[in-house]
Amino acid sequence: MNIALVEFTHVGSLYPFAYNDKIQLKVKDKVVANSDRGIAIGKVMKLIQQDIAEDDIKCIIRKATLQDIEREQENRELSKEAFEICKDQIKEFHLHMKLVKAYYVLDRSKVVFYFISPSRVDFRALVKKLAFLLKTRIEMRQIGVRDEARIVGGLGLCGYELCCSRFLRKFNPVSVKMAKNQNMNINIKKISGACGRLMCCLYYEKDTYDEFLKVAPPIDSIVEAGDIKGKVTYLNPIKKMIMIKTEDDVTAEIDVDLVNNIIEYGDKPNERKENGKK
Repeated sequence: MNIALVEFTHVGSLYPFAYNDKIQLKVKDKVVANSDRGIAIGKVMKLIQQDIAEDDIKCIIRKATLQDIEREQENRELSKEAFEICKDQIKEFHLHMKLVKAYYVLDRSKVVFYFISPSRVDFRALVKKLAFLLKTRIEMRQIGVRDEARIVGGLGLCGYELCCSRFLRKFNPVSVKMAKNQNMNINIKKISGACGRLMCCLYYEKDTYDEFLKVAPPIDSIVEAGDIKGKVTYLNPIKKMIMIKTEDDVTAEIDVDLVNNIIEYGDKPNERKENGKK
């Protein structure tokens, strides 16, 4: 079966759609398909051959025509107007919610409003008022702060555009433990992204640090590496090196693979000791 992986938002999730040989598709073609929001224009990101039951997959409706693309442009302008209308109504109803985005589906049969809120919101009266003002169906979707950052965009502490709005298609779980393993100063403000959550880039080097900590001796351990014996004072997972301070107060940088004996474990355990791998 011919499968096209389609994105409906920039660096959003990829959705599989079937298509027949009559539709000549190539990567980056725009197509009309039924997304989770409704009928929308998406971009083909990859073409594959895969055996999937026909009942388990939707089909591409058609390649996007010039009229479809013009309508999408018009919908963007209408979405901006709907956004301002909804924003005013939220204030009027005194609802504790922040509007992030408004989106008209291609056939304008529905407007989807994305919002964030720290709690559940009773927006039934708001929906009725919006349906009356916009003369179409209304759908309200509550999203998280990370999704808000993806939609709004911005710059990270590194000075580059946010990963989530540039290339990151899915959010990986990030924990303070990752920051600790990477010898970072645990200052929440400094290791948090624009969304207020821990930076996604902490996940990128996770495997490198985890693999190193499985074989590296903990800080303050007494080790032997060849004819050198001393206390481990620093770990450098990127270079895969450890710093050893000898009894003569000499500091040496040693490849972790050269450690042939751990005489005494330190009081600051890493993954190696916690996993019982002595």
